[in-house]
Amino acid sequence: MTKIAMIVSDRAEPFGMGVLAEVWGDQYHPDDDTPVFDFVACTPEPGVVRGASGFDFVIGSGLDAAADADLVALAAKRDYRAEDPRVSEVLRAAHARGATIMASCTATFQVGHAGLLDGRRCTTHWRYGAELAADFPEAEVDTDVLYVEDGPIVTGAGSAAGIDANLHLMRRWYGARVSATTARRIVVPPHRDGGQAQFVRAPMPVVEAETLAPVLAWAEEHLAEPLTVATLARRAHMSERTFARRFRDETGTTPWQWLLGRRVAMAEELLETSTLAIEQIAQRVGFGNAATLRHHFGAVRGTSPQAYRRSFTCVESA
Repeated sequence: MTKIAMIVSDRAEPFGMGVLAEVWGDQYHPDDDTPVFDFVACTPEPGVVRGASGFDFVIGSGLDAAADADLVALAAKRDYRAEDPRVSEVLRAAHARGATIMASCTATFQVGHAGLLDGRRCTTHWRYGAELAADFPEAEVDTDVLYVEDGPIVTGAGSAAGIDANLHLMRRWYGARVSATTARRIVVPPHRDGGQAQFVRAPMPVVEAETLAPVLAWAEEHLAEPLTVATLARRAHMSERTFARRFRDETGTTPWQWLLGRRVAMAEELLETSTLAIEQIAQRVGFGNAATLRHHFGAVRGTSPQAYRRSFTCVESA
């Protein structure tokens, strides 16, 4: 059983704790066959831990509970620039034994204190990016993204982006089906790419007819076709320039990046749930041929379609 240790420090932010508990700590979901994890909350000094939002927490386990964890996840805290050497020691030990370390929002600072951000790309909430870069100049701080995975270190932006970062890790470990089922259980979208912007540049008018949602839904149903910005813009009754600008404003990404992400996601689903040949899957999701699918799948997921199928298939071969 995969073990997840959530480290909770003084003045912990409850939302980040809730994200980790929702994604990894739910012990009862009889309506699906997703894994149950060995989830434990731990803290440097077991007992009452001060919260950052007017209420406290009772944590019964000390940091030794993280000694054999597969994932050591840090809850964000209010006094984020203050290092706890005890937590740094746990993080360095986890890294040395090959465990994955997860930190979202202000928790990224503690990973930096442990010396694990040097030479790595990472992120945090856009509000704290300048401070993170100043405190850890050897790190490559990118606050234009939702989450970053650099080796065994996964860092997420603020608040809800922590959900995306954790679902990303779950998808990489257990496949798209498990991640999507978990997302459905906690009632969030199943996947947002890490490269998506943390926020859109301006609020959109609340005019139903102007939203791109119908065009995106149509595109999802026609991924096998050679979709282009011109095709989608015509569907939206906009010029290509207006469409591209509005697409970025509504989704935080570009049409090409969005289409690539959706095609890879559909390929994942078909690799897990069907016995279609790789060439057939490539055609069905709009990549045209197996070579193109392998190229984009490898670039996005870091593995080949064949290896992904071997790891996550849900069906028996014919």
